Amino acid sequence: MPAVLITGANRGIGFESARQYAADGWEVIATCRNPYACKDLGELKVRVEQLDVTNFGAIDTLAKKLERTAIDVLINNAGIFGGHDMPDQTFSAQDLDRWPEVLMTNTIAPFAMARAFVGHVAGSEQKKIVTITSQLGSMALGNGGCYAYGSSKAAANRVMVSLSVDLKDRGIACAALHPGWVRTDMGTERAELDVTESATGLRRVIADLILAKSGCFFNYDGSERAW
Repeated sequence: MPAVLITGANRGIGFESARQYAADGWEVIATCRNPYACKDLGELKVRVEQLDVTNFGAIDTLAKKLERTAIDVLINNAGIFGGHDMPDQTFSAQDLDRWPEVLMTNTIAPFAMARAFVGHVAGSEQKKIVTITSQLGSMALGNGGCYAYGSSKAAANRVMVSLSVDLKDRGIACAALHPGWVRTDMGTERAELDVTESATGLRRVIADLILAKSGCFFNYDGSERAW
């Protein structure tokens, strides 16, 4: 039975991904900051672990706890926008005090997870590490605003490229994934996609990921995104 570890699995894309993988017979390790506040997650046939991805000591503790578990797919899904009270995180409205928290969650945490769980992934059959990023991290998009969120996702993309190089010899394929604009708490009800469509597409991209494509930036529909 293949195994997947998903961070930020208490809602949105993370929850729907956990639900779908579990329904398909995968062993699912679903992490979130407060498992007791997520009744729906507890009702799934998954293993729920408490984890704040910005607590690097807690990441290492969980990795030690799961040291005998091979993880075929590590999905770094946990992420934050940085406050919806900052319209588009504009030049004049960007809160500098919140910026480090966004970088910690969206950029540094995926690296910390990859480093802590690299042995678990390397010992599996599929050997894949992916991070849910965003097209707002693309330099090619050329948009203004979204300073904290966009920069954190651009940096996360770069982290995944570096991991693809450093982990190639261990047979681990890495990729950055854009989930689309999804109707979640972060994406709001104005978004284009429902969470089921996004998660289904992301799972298909992950299933098709091979070492030769490691380091790429994929859209949820399987097309490649411009960096």
